[in-house]
Amino acid sequence: MKLIADLHIHSRYSRACSKDLSFEKLEKYAGIKGLNLLGTGDFTHPKWMAEIKKLNEDSSGILKTDSDFMFVLQTEIANIFHQEGKLRKVHNIILAKDIAIAEQINEKLSKRGNLKADGRPIFGKFSCIELVEDMKEIDKSIEIIPAHAWTPWFSVFGSMSGFDSLKECFKEKLKHIHAIETGMSSDPAMNHRLSFLDDVSLI
Repeated sequence: MKLIADLHIHSRYSRACSKDLSFEKLEKYAGIKGLNLLGTGDFTHPKWMAEIKKLNEDSSGILKTDSDFMFVLQTEIANIFHQEGKLRKVHNIILAKDIAIAEQINEKLSKRGNLKADGRPIFGKFSCIELVEDMKEIDKSIEIIPAHAWTPWFSVFGSMSGFDSLKECFKEKLKHIHAIETGMSSDPAMNHRLSFLDDVSLI
């Protein structure tokens, strides 16, 4: 089966998102757009996680609605930290293989910040390197994907607070970064012009 997915979704508990967001509406509009797989969005938020748990989890960790539309556990966090003498602001997507792993992620992240404050929680003094370390301590399968990679203020390559390469950001943890999200600030053709992204999947 060919998968057409959007792996960067939010809930009604994220700032600047519709208060009418629900899994029913996400499924409806995904169908209109021709998508057959969505991220759940915001599994770090306790109230949204309670709704996620109402979906049907199969043996592979995929979550399904009663009509069998598929979701994968996904959230986005904001890492704000100083590295190499500059303030960095990088958003990262996290994918978890099942609810049990997502709950372990939430437990660890709750020690670093307030998960109830926003569907996209903000963590100060928490680098991308530390994020990878924390996630891989929980489970090797957790994916960390730099979000909207070229957005000026809040991304890994952002001109205002980002880096000039993935290596500069993640250092020795770069081996765990398998993809970036191009976002609306770029497209795959633009990214393919950069040889250091040749081994990175583009979503």
